[in-house]
Amino acid sequence: MFLASSAKPIDDNLKNLVDEIEAQSTSLSVLAARQFRYSLRQTPIEVNIKEPRQFNVLEEFIIRAAIEFQPPPTEDELASVLGLDSVFIKTTTATLRTLQTLSATSPITVTSEGRSFYEKGSVPQPPYPVQLNAITDPLSDKITFQLESLSETVINLPDLADFINIDNKIPDISVLPLEEIQKNIQASGLALHVPEDGKIVTSYKVLTPTQKIWRKISLFVIFDALEEKLSIKIRNGKQILESASNLLEVLHAEGKISLQALCKLSTETINFEREAILKQKNTEIEARLENIRQKALENATKASEKVVVGEAVQLRDGQISQAFSEVLNSAKNQVLIYSPWVNQGVVNEKFLTQLQKLANRGVWILIGHGIARRQEDEDKPIPAEVEKKLRAIKTPDGLASVQVSWLGDSHVKEVIVDQEIHLCGSHNWLSYRGDYLPRGESVYKVTIPYQVQEAYEFLANRFQNYAQKLWENALENRDSKLAVESLCVWGALSMEDIALKEIQQNNWLELLPVWLNVALQGLRSKNLPADSTSFKTALLLLNQVSIEEAFVELLQQGWRKVIRAIAINNPQTALNLLSDEVWAQFLHLNIAQESDSPADFILSRD
Repeated sequence: MFLASSAKPIDDNLKNLVDEIEAQSTSLSVLAARQFRYSLRQTPIEVNIKEPRQFNVLEEFIIRAAIEFQPPPTEDELASVLGLDSVFIKTTTATLRTLQTLSATSPITVTSEGRSFYEKGSVPQPPYPVQLNAITDPLSDKITFQLESLSETVINLPDLADFINIDNKIPDISVLPLEEIQKNIQASGLALHVPEDGKIVTSYKVLTPTQKIWRKISLFVIFDALEEKLSIKIRNGKQILESASNLLEVLHAEGKISLQALCKLSTETINFEREAILKQKNTEIEARLENIRQKALENATKASEKVVVGEAVQLRDGQISQAFSEVLNSAKNQVLIYSPWVNQGVVNEKFLTQLQKLANRGVWILIGHGIARRQEDEDKPIPAEVEKKLRAIKTPDGLASVQVSWLGDSHVKEVIVDQEIHLCGSHNWLSYRGDYLPRGESVYKVTIPYQVQEAYEFLANRFQNYAQKLWENALENRDSKLAVESLCVWGALSMEDIALKEIQQNNWLELLPVWLNVALQGLRSKNLPADSTSFKTALLLLNQVSIEEAFVELLQQGWRKVIRAIAINNPQTALNLLSDEVWAQFLHLNIAQESDSPADFILSRD
């Protein structure tokens, strides 16, 4: 049995936060939690800021005259043209010269800076000072700026620097170039340096010597049983300091810090806890899955008038990856996968090739992922390169056969193939290969129809909701990329009729060629019946399409492929679709040629 919380090296005032962390997931266990103090550096500085104001009428006329008149006028000449006392002109030009908008020479000459401001309809004002505080944080290796100063406080906690050698790589504020100061002020979210608006920090100076400011932080050592991984997290209250956490994990991996010294956490204790946690995790998961299996069997038995079919077979360790591969290869039309995490350890070239072969024969693959409640809170999001490779798997007609969707807020790990086979258990399908380090995982391969259907309906509903939200966003922004993704997910769920209905109701006829390619994948896998009423509905929309439409060529290609794909196995069904009215539209839109007949058209391979 693993150690109770009271026996772990956990500071008393962190116990509530430890409980919150462990409540987030049954897979998380905090092995140690300790508070430290560490020092920031605060340097008061003063920056000078120059920003523009709008021209007044006389200023604008003077600058415009200096630019457009040839030769440029003098103050007296301009006063004569305007019928004004030259004093007014000279006073205004003197102001503009102090603002470096006009040169000091006569006649009136506009400086390059003046021309730039004139184009924006403004002139610069005299610089004004603003006092800031530069905060240097050695843990994050960053400089931030803020208006308020940090207050000095006495913190009676161990100094983190006594345990960890943190190199302060940030130069002294006084030697930083102005460009670096400007960049850091912008990054701090202060609207003091906004070049696009003409507001510019022109100089800075240090006001008083740098102060040391103590701050309190908390260090947590956490074991994740799902990933079998030890992590170190640094927090300021409930906020995770990512940069500091990453730094300590690197130092620990390099053997430069000791958890024994930091937290009184020995290697032996870590190993003991790890084994106990994994044992408990597998026992709980197996008990839950066994309960599911028994319930499915009981439901099947109660239906005495029905024949009980299917089974629930338990698989362990090395059997799991083999079964996963075999089940995928057996797919005829549809694969649904939910894996909290996805990484390149599983999504390698061999796996991608396997998915491409499925796509070539008409199989759609839907991959759901995510464990956090919000996508931005994912600790281990899917790597962009991995997602790109998955989305690069195409149907023969160029659509993404693999749809990768962040669904989130779920620990389940399951695979459902053709609504006939359900793999469920503790195995992380797309983040752990399972063929190189057995760790007591177990999975059930279920073919009991009742249970498979129940699992399918739950997961398919999540994908359907995802597709609907994508579609709503696509409509709002008229985003065709999002719309195509929605159509593909609907197609993968055998909801081609819903996809077509949405296109029709929202008069987004440009998407008809995409829908036809979605339908082709369904015909290819024989999952979409050749006599589906959706084809008749789609054909009726042709009378709303003009031959001048930009998408008409794609529409022509799509209908030729669809009709001929139907005709391969169902020539009469294909002919029945080509009624006199439809054939007239085919000829009008150049889908078919005048020399064609319906019978010849369905057999053509052009």
